[in-house]
Amino acid sequence: MSTYASKPRFGIQGPVVALEDPWAGERSDAIMRTGTGVTIASQDPASDPESFVGALKELHADFYVHHLIPTEAENTRLLSDLNAAGIDLVLGNEYGNINGPYVEGTNRFDLPSELVREASEMGVLAGVLYDEPEHVQIHADQYRKDAFLPHFGDTTGLSADDSIALIDRTVRGIVQEVREAAQDPQGKTVPVLAEHVFPLMFHTLARAGMTPAPKVMKESFQPLQLSTALGAAQQYGRDLWICADLWGPDIGPWFTRAPGLPGHSPAEFASALRMAYLFAPTSLFVENMDVLVRNDASAGIVKTVYGEVWDEFVRDFVPAHPLRWQFADAAADIVLIHAEDSDFGRHHQPFGNRQTTAPETAGSIFEAWNLLSHGSIPAHGNCLHIPGYDFPRAQLDGIPRDQFPLEHGAPEQTRMHGLFHASRNVLVFDEHVQESQLGSPELILVVGSRLPQATLAMLRSRAENGSTVIIARWLTATDCAETERLGQGLWVVFDTLQDEDVREATAGRLGKPDEWTQRFGDTTIRMTPGDVHGETLEFEIEMRTAK
Repeated sequence: MSTYASKPRFGIQGPVVALEDPWAGERSDAIMRTGTGVTIASQDPASDPESFVGALKELHADFYVHHLIPTEAENTRLLSDLNAAGIDLVLGNEYGNINGPYVEGTNRFDLPSELVREASEMGVLAGVLYDEPEHVQIHADQYRKDAFLPHFGDTTGLSADDSIALIDRTVRGIVQEVREAAQDPQGKTVPVLAEHVFPLMFHTLARAGMTPAPKVMKESFQPLQLSTALGAAQQYGRDLWICADLWGPDIGPWFTRAPGLPGHSPAEFASALRMAYLFAPTSLFVENMDVLVRNDASAGIVKTVYGEVWDEFVRDFVPAHPLRWQFADAAADIVLIHAEDSDFGRHHQPFGNRQTTAPETAGSIFEAWNLLSHGSIPAHGNCLHIPGYDFPRAQLDGIPRDQFPLEHGAPEQTRMHGLFHASRNVLVFDEHVQESQLGSPELILVVGSRLPQATLAMLRSRAENGSTVIIARWLTATDCAETERLGQGLWVVFDTLQDEDVREATAGRLGKPDEWTQRFGDTTIRMTPGDVHGETLEFEIEMRTAK
């Protein structure tokens, strides 16, 4: 019997530049398998399905993430090979998003119901994955160049609430179609995963039925990304998956498949895996297999240094650190509430609407994270895709693709991306959060562009009963637009988060500037920078014992 209260299942996403798909062979090189905008030939010798599945087993994979090649009509061999090996399957839509065919009026590829049904009936289907749906809703021309057609529907001229309603209707329809196709023999519901690269629309998609699957590493600020996904999963009763995405901005003297793959050092990867695991998600997988292995003409499929990092994590770290908590136990010392505006710092095309920009007040969410992180996270955006960041991986763009992989990468390492940012037990909820979902936070910080009257009244009640609520003036009503003692608590109204009232109310409550903590019930995960750059993390697990 396992000693784990909540052991994640581990998965590997398939190759995009290293190997041909072993079931499609050279046909997989005829499509674009990355979002780089070019077709990239596989770098290593072809692998047969038996060797490939053997490598997945060697990597301790519980499931395989396979983005369907849209030109492949026959996938029975893939299903039967995985079934025979005892490896489950997550079917993804990325290649269809990049290449088509598209659902009419969108840039979205939906997986064929017949394939979902076949995989479910065989008993191997673990999930259906929508790749970066928030990204391709906003940036509808990222892959499809013939027209600007957002992922879940055209939001031209719509307000934020109406845009969310349109997205909600579409997503509910997708989730229902998957549920109808995936009639699991054991009665389990197959999750429809929303794999987010931007920390946007987690709550919107979770409310409509999708399971949050945040990417870590990549170009994100880790506490912001994970606290937002955790809050969405908790608020809407969803599972939590995490993708450790090795694509990134940095370069260094490590095995490199393409500019940005990997864009994180082996040391950062090791810390990121431990970080993600300690958040106790339902499942944890790596993007991509390309970085973990290479296919040698004489030795066959062998692990790279990144494969060895993964192997050490699964084989040694996980058994030595059994989880006695799960992600759903997350509890906040600081609650952050804001309405979704789908703005990551560029202010353009909110929800894919090219006729408007995000309201100025939407930027208060960035200022809130700047405050909560002791200034470590910038005050003008929530990921690295904002002004002020130039990606070092561009230095490799001039190297001909046929010279990759680079055995030793770039001579010098850059450290644009790090894992560490300060944060003290933060959970992020949207404007529809219920009082019972807040827990017992010391601070409730309310920002964003809009707030329902019912939520405002609930927050006033919270303050009367002892909470400290810090709220933007533009979200209040005329009778509660000033800072005041309110019952047993404090109601702090601000025009800017640099106000003296805010500094006084948060003094001593934001944690330490060299510490990131996340609490799960009686357990606190304490993370501190393992080096001067915050590229790696040190971990301490603190269990609170009953008095």
